[in-house]
Amino acid sequence: MSTQQDKSALSDVDLVRAAQKGDMVAFEEIVARHRDKIYARAYSMMRNEDEALDLSQEAWVKGWQRLVQFQGDSSFVTWMTRIVINLCLDQLRKHKRQRAESIEALEEESGGVERYMPVTNTNPTAGLERTELRRRIDRALAQLSKEHRTVLVLHEFEELEYKEIAKRMGCSIGTVMSRLFYARRRMASLLAGLKRESAE
Repeated sequence: MSTQQDKSALSDVDLVRAAQKGDMVAFEEIVARHRDKIYARAYSMMRNEDEALDLSQEAWVKGWQRLVQFQGDSSFVTWMTRIVINLCLDQLRKHKRQRAESIEALEEESGGVERYMPVTNTNPTAGLERTELRRRIDRALAQLSKEHRTVLVLHEFEELEYKEIAKRMGCSIGTVMSRLFYARRRMASLLAGLKRESAE
């Protein structure tokens, strides 16, 4: 009967082969080796410890269930990383749908939209001005493409770094930078246009 100690000297490839034949001890060893990396990847995307823990654990369950599908074309860690990224992206899409219901929901959750709000002294029209600006931001965001809107929200509202956004969106850092540059210019143009419309 194999033990954890026996397995610690084996390579990932050997452990995976053994696990594919139903050796749970071998799978436990590979989980112990790489769980921190998989958790770190989940956390880098979710920025929430509880969600990252839940999703990384779900990834290991899926990894075990799908182990027969692992062909060894990439390293086992790369394969597991893809699983956890897909789970995180699914969860982020759920968050995005919830946030997209209204700009107010986004504001309440992250406070990020406050940076677009003008600093106003107490005056009776302040509430109206803020409501109107929120409406304009919402309308302008709706006119951006999905990719440009996503990169703008992740960077401006969630304050993620380029590297993290690139991981989430599955593109290069250069692509993130160019999309963000375009999205900011487009938003500025749209907001200026919407401001003129409301003034007329």
